[in-house]
Amino acid sequence: MRKNGNRTKSSIWGLALLTFMLVLSGCGANNAAQPDNGNATAGSGASTNTADGKEAEGAAGDKPLTKVKVVLDWTPNTNHTGLYVARDKGFFREHGLDVEIIQPTEAGADKMIASGAAEFGVSYQEGITQARIQGVPLVSLAAVIQHNTSGFASPADKGIKTPKDFEGKTYGGWGSPAEQAVIESLMQEEQADASKVNNISIGDADFFTAVKRNIDFAWIYYAWTGVEAELRGEKLNMIYLTDYSDKLDYYTPVLATSEKMIAEKKELVQAFVAGAAEGYQYAIANPADAAELLIKAEPDLNAELVRASQKWLSPKYRDDAPRWGEQKLEVWQNYAQWMYDHKLLDKQLEADKAFTNEFLPQ
Repeated sequence: MRKNGNRTKSSIWGLALLTFMLVLSGCGANNAAQPDNGNATAGSGASTNTADGKEAEGAAGDKPLTKVKVVLDWTPNTNHTGLYVARDKGFFREHGLDVEIIQPTEAGADKMIASGAAEFGVSYQEGITQARIQGVPLVSLAAVIQHNTSGFASPADKGIKTPKDFEGKTYGGWGSPAEQAVIESLMQEEQADASKVNNISIGDADFFTAVKRNIDFAWIYYAWTGVEAELRGEKLNMIYLTDYSDKLDYYTPVLATSEKMIAEKKELVQAFVAGAAEGYQYAIANPADAAELLIKAEPDLNAELVRASQKWLSPKYRDDAPRWGEQKLEVWQNYAQWMYDHKLLDKQLEADKAFTNEFLPQ
């Protein structure tokens, strides 16, 4: 869930675009390849069984379940709780699905969705926007979290309380052009000089190790790293993106699929979204129980962190939206315009094609 670790780097899209367009032309969802979990980005291998360990049976015992894969964007965390709940409470099964939750390969979740290696996956608005601009037709099906909970974090003793305080400090990131654009954008709001920020790449390094070693601040999701800081008793200063620009209140993460899946297997998409929605709705209403389900499914996780993170995050899944997963056209338009204005896109996004609310339960 760490901001500097859980995202597919945007620069990879351009390098792999031709390969993926060729794959898309000959690869459907039914003949998806099994991801190489030995080369997964991080964390444990695929999660394949239901909570009771039984093989999948037909919905209501009347017909076989349809097997599908959903690929995570990073190691399992509370962004993903609703998917585990839907699998292990039987919500997916009730909709006729045998859902396998898998880890991404080095290529990343978006490319696995685009190629058909997984029918569904966890993505984010920035990645889908960049993919569509480059001709890869991914579609967001639901907003996992209604508002952007990420921001720039630093130990309190660093004295970084506003973007102006970034001057003379060292930022540790993952090498995306979007990082520099966001930093510059926030600093411009306070007439600060972004050229005075020292940027270094820390890749997937642990935030708490990095700030003690060679950086002053990093981009994190508060629901995981921020809550972990609370548990550690380490006070952070947090600068949320949404405090400085409405255009940076984008959807991260989202559940995604391909246009091909929607066109050819609409009922399957409907069933997946319905099951996922039930899973997240359960996690909203029952955060403590949902946390235990995630801990049971992924026992290598820090159980104390999962419980605290789930308590913090569950109300934010839906927040002020009329229903879980709801997405607004203006959010997609605003962030795409922000990206275009900051030269992160070379053309305008057709925002209404990048997402859909069609499959959300009423």
